[in-house]
Amino acid sequence: MNNDTNDITNSTVTEADVIEGIRTVFDPEIPVNVYDLGLIYEININPDNSVFVLMTLTAPNCPAAGFLPGQVETAVRTVDGVSDARVEVTFDPPFTMEMMSEEARLELGLL
Repeated sequence: MNNDTNDITNSTVTEADVIEGIRTVFDPEIPVNVYDLGLIYEININPDNSVFVLMTLTAPNCPAAGFLPGQVETAVRTVDGVSDARVEVTFDPPFTMEMMSEEARLELGLL
């Protein structure tokens, strides 16, 4: 019997790990990471440690639309234990300032 195992499938990926990775991605126009900005709507970690992220952008015509989702996907893929990552963009519901964390509002002088 072969007892070789794949470290990726045996490690447990947590939502906190994924969030930590996502927090390395910043909106180029706003000095706040995309997680605290409120652009991440959903994070699903599957049993095979693949991760699905549902996110939005600050506006449908956002100049970062062409690269920000790819940066989030890359950041998630670099999290230890993640076997694959997929990011989908939605505008439902649309982004509002209320979606930002308190930390982000403080950083932007909105509190």
